[in-house]
Amino acid sequence: MELTPASEIQYRTRNFQQKLVEQAVDGAVVLLQSDIFYFTGTVQNSYLFIPASGEPVLMVKKSITRGQQESPLKNVVAIKNPKQIPEILAAYGYNGFSKIGLELDVLPFNIYKSYENIFPNTEFVDCSPAIKETRAIKSSYEIDLLRGALTVSDQAFLAVPSFLREGMSELELAALFEAEMRKRGFAGPCKMRAFNQDFYLGNICTGGSGFYPNYFDGPVGGQGASVAQPQGAGWKKINRNEVIYIDYTCIVKGYTGDQTRIFCIGELPAKLVKAFDDAVLIETEIVKSIKPGTLAEEPYLLALKLAAELGYQDNFMGYKQDQVKFIGHGIGLELDEWPILAKGMKTPIMPGMTFALEPKFVFPEGAIGTENSFVMTETGPQRLNTAPEVITYITC
Repeated sequence: MELTPASEIQYRTRNFQQKLVEQAVDGAVVLLQSDIFYFTGTVQNSYLFIPASGEPVLMVKKSITRGQQESPLKNVVAIKNPKQIPEILAAYGYNGFSKIGLELDVLPFNIYKSYENIFPNTEFVDCSPAIKETRAIKSSYEIDLLRGALTVSDQAFLAVPSFLREGMSELELAALFEAEMRKRGFAGPCKMRAFNQDFYLGNICTGGSGFYPNYFDGPVGGQGASVAQPQGAGWKKINRNEVIYIDYTCIVKGYTGDQTRIFCIGELPAKLVKAFDDAVLIETEIVKSIKPGTLAEEPYLLALKLAAELGYQDNFMGYKQDQVKFIGHGIGLELDEWPILAKGMKTPIMPGMTFALEPKFVFPEGAIGTENSFVMTETGPQRLNTAPEVITYITC
């Protein structure tokens, strides 16, 4: 298996350590798997300590064998219980902590309380913003991984006409589409940092099922397979002359690409064809407007303005009361990384940031729009996926 280069891990660690120094934090205990993988190159049941200066220590409960094989860190040691953390760190000269960072955006309360006992007389601060800032700027290595993931989804989208048939269920279409990605290395499911936001693999809606709202903070819901999983593909049969909306993440080697494409068996009503063209227009105008330093809220405010001018006030990014308040989101090891392109987000969009843009409309007849993944460069956004941005018609 391909391992994360040591130079990549060292680069990430140094960037994060600089932020710890700026915040006068002695070090951070990292517990979330996405963050552990980012800083170590392995995903094990473990506890990672990153000091403000010096070498990190990865303490692995299970599996120490894989942890030592997969991570280029110098200090990868076994641990049986988190209560041993202070003792292990002391052996490396790390003790007398006054301030330690924890991922307080995701850490359960009971675990937080346990660390108060493990590190008495220590102040805990939230290091998650520093981690998000570090992860937001992707290296060329990470961008290549994202491009590879999107190549897999590109190939799956190109294969859809070979198996899409009238009368098949949404779930059958989902299974065939996922199989196209899976045999090319798709590992799924995608990870999200936000509490109780599960996207699983992706979303297939056909005709009126695209009008079904649900809990997920996205523009399109879907019926889902049951009320316990009320999202995406369901048991509905696919009909002629209705919109077929396929929105999927693709996770390869940990990195998550995101893309939406539209299909139809037969012909679509002129209203939906125009809506698709208008979604592409909005995306085009957004891409032209983004330059290094553009604030993350500006693309959303522009999209909102354009959608209103085009007459989609009730349909843009959801239907009426179910509209979501963003136009794009960061991508990487998680589906909701920085930058979030939404009102009030003042994060500058800088070179190296990767994000998905997804202008979409929802009508009683179905959901339609587009989504592509981009990397910000010194001159503006560059698209990472290559599947044709058209409505693909199938005649059968």
